[in-house]
Amino acid sequence: MFTRTELELLTLTQLKILCNRYGLRPTGNPGYKVSYITTLMAFPALAISQMKDNRGLRIPSFESYQHLSVALDEMNQPTLYQFSMNLHRIKLDGKELQG
Repeated sequence: MFTRTELELLTLTQLKILCNRYGLRPTGNPGYKVSYITTLMAFPALAISQMKDNRGLRIPSFESYQHLSVALDEMNQPTLYQFSMNLHRIKLDGKELQG
């Protein structure tokens, strides 16, 4: 996710914002950058190990992928008119497009 060098270049405030975005708490004293850096360096490995231990999110089975594929095939693709109507509806609702 991030290299240690990338994290060390961030300010304490930026590190706090990054941890808040992912719902993480600093390891140790929150007044030091190293507390946030340690947490941010460790959390991807912890997340993967939790997934392997079947805690929280789990990797879907092959059968589940097949069912999703069938459902998506049945839904088909929106026509150009349907797509433009959704964009128009979003605009009228005052929402901004993401990405």
